[in-house]
Amino acid sequence: MPKLTFNSENCTGCRACELACSFYHEEVFSPSKSRIRVVRIDEEGIDVPVGCEHCDSAVCMLVCPVKAISEDKKTNAVILNPDACIGCKQCLAVCPFGAIHYDEDNRKFYKCDLCSGEPECVKWCETKAITYSDKLDELPRTKRTRRAEKTARAFSEARMTSSR
Repeated sequence: MPKLTFNSENCTGCRACELACSFYHEEVFSPSKSRIRVVRIDEEGIDVPVGCEHCDSAVCMLVCPVKAISEDKKTNAVILNPDACIGCKQCLAVCPFGAIHYDEDNRKFYKCDLCSGEPECVKWCETKAITYSDKLDELPRTKRTRRAEKTARAFSEARMTSSR
């Protein structure tokens, strides 16, 4: 199954990915409505594309008390159902990538859904800073899975401690 990957070394900061995403989902060209962000690190002089990694053991999915976050079996995308979401912000707090966003106008949380398996950000990224491919090194996936599981455990333990 293909995975979305980000390579900051190829990113020029053009933000075409943000515009393509916001137009696909919201029918407006507005980076603030995009599910992907390009973060400028001035000290380093680099731009970094940041978005949902659609983790195998997604910590956001593990901590959601109402199961508003699930995995799409066709695309392996981690999907947030805004109608089921109760706005507790637990997913927002635990996502190690900062990939969950809040739309002030519609008062709903949202995140990347892989555009039903054909990510618009990838189509418009001329430098291949964002790719969607089966050809991934297993090590980063294993590392992401361990990090997600560790974060979920820590969050659950903190929640249990605070409820005593």
